[in-house]
Amino acid sequence: MQEAVRELRPYFVRTAWFSIIASLLVLMPTWYMFEVYDRVVNSRNHLTLGMLTLMVLAAYAVMELLEWAHGEQMHRAGLALDRKLGPRLFHLLFEANLKRLPGGTTQPMSDLRTLREFLPSPLLKSMIEAPVALVFLAIIFFIDPVLGYSALVGAVLQSLVAWANEASTQPPLSAAGRSSIAAQQYADGSLRNAQVIEAMGMLGNIHKRWIAKQREFLGLQAVASDRAGFYSAISKFLQTVMGSLLLGLGAWLMLRNELGGNGGHMLVGSILGGRVLQPLVQFVGQWRIGVNTRDAWKRLNQLLVTLPARQDSMPLPPPRGMLAAENLLAAAPGTQTPILKGVSFGINPGEVLAVIGPSASGKTTLARVLTGVWPSAGGKARLDGVDLYTWDKSELGPHVGYLPQGVELFDGTLAENIARFGKVEKAKVENAARAVGLHEFIMHLPDGYDTEVGPEGARLSGGQRQRVALARALYGDPVFVVLDEPNSSLDEVGDAALSAAIQAFKARGTTFVVITHRTSIVGVADKLLVLRDGTVAAFGPRDEVLAAMQKANQQAQAQAQARQQQAAPARAAKETTA
Repeated sequence: MQEAVRELRPYFVRTAWFSIIASLLVLMPTWYMFEVYDRVVNSRNHLTLGMLTLMVLAAYAVMELLEWAHGEQMHRAGLALDRKLGPRLFHLLFEANLKRLPGGTTQPMSDLRTLREFLPSPLLKSMIEAPVALVFLAIIFFIDPVLGYSALVGAVLQSLVAWANEASTQPPLSAAGRSSIAAQQYADGSLRNAQVIEAMGMLGNIHKRWIAKQREFLGLQAVASDRAGFYSAISKFLQTVMGSLLLGLGAWLMLRNELGGNGGHMLVGSILGGRVLQPLVQFVGQWRIGVNTRDAWKRLNQLLVTLPARQDSMPLPPPRGMLAAENLLAAAPGTQTPILKGVSFGINPGEVLAVIGPSASGKTTLARVLTGVWPSAGGKARLDGVDLYTWDKSELGPHVGYLPQGVELFDGTLAENIARFGKVEKAKVENAARAVGLHEFIMHLPDGYDTEVGPEGARLSGGQRQRVALARALYGDPVFVVLDEPNSSLDEVGDAALSAAIQAFKARGTTFVVITHRTSIVGVADKLLVLRDGTVAAFGPRDEVLAAMQKANQQAQAQAQARQQQAAPARAAKETTA
């Protein structure tokens, strides 16, 4: 964050000069008043009045122009900050989400907007203008040290009010910010599951939980707002009183013949006394913006430190599809409990590996590790000898296809979704659609491949969404494809199309890892991996593993029958006794 702000230094320097000059020009009305009462009234000269009026109007015009330039510079600084951090944060959102870190939501983008809106805010403007207040204080001391010390006491009191405001409002305001984020995230999660909530009548209970979070946020915000309002009122009171007190003190000094100069100095001291306190008054009144900005800064800085920018890696040749898992140990990001425990296997280019096993055996975790989405806590998953997790995904991605268990489509056309939202090459899109038996369905749509799928593919059925996602995985003839439950929503026709697609791409040299519960896909596999409780229960050529599993099942059945036969006499004896 400090590096990003350092690049904004030219904007801050220009803005500081604009603000300082504009703040000094604020004295022009006072100067005009004295000149009118002194020169014009005494000389009764119309020309003098006209020239003074033109000068003060010119000063007003320059002052407003500088105010506009200040806002324009800060607006440009906000755009520069967005250009610097926006792309980085956009990528970090996905990385943080994959690693289950707190920044894996849209909150960092909201934090960036908070910083961008802070730049042209009155709070930052008052901070930039603070040095001018010291100039005004020096002028008051020059007029009379007693007035200067009085103004200094007022500034100290105003600073104490600002400190008390910070100490009183910062804790509830920061807690309110965290509660607001939690309530928003809960609402977003509820909207994503709107169908489940509506179907099972959960809306009332969900609403109660959201209301509780919202009330916590509003309660904390109200506490902070009440305290900030109290200190803001005190701050404004001090500024108002300071002007009158300095005027009265100046009159008292004048009556004692202790005020140098004429009565004009008394008025100047009074006016400047209020100007000395103005930045602090703004600071207290806008403190809520300051707390929100500081919290946003801390969250963004923590995220950027936790996920540093990836270094450019050396370009690698396109993969051929040789996959090796070397003693894989993996857990869900953010947890320590291992899901995969020493998984090892290997397949050659153009082979199909089917992965089977009971639920919670680690199949989906294996898919995420093999695609480089999740890191391994131990061991490596390598493609052509290169660690899949560290391989630059913008370089590797075009050679990889991935169909996750939870199919997600994006708002756009069918062609855009299949083409992975890159350049739509019609021939490649049609080839991928034909491979999964989707082309005829698409051609019967009014807009064909230009049909909008809607948010999350809402305009398509579950099976159609899965076929589109499968076509996306096969787009561009990838070398390595991982399919996690690819036929869970397919009918028999879709299942047959999937098997045919795997066989066709296998003939072109594509390596497949297919995770499935359905046995239809096992028929096209070359090798079979059986996972049980995160470990390899069996691995090898398909027919050998199936034969071994069948033999093990037969032995288990025989043992079960033998135990039943042995237990039968004992049960009969108990029944006779009873």
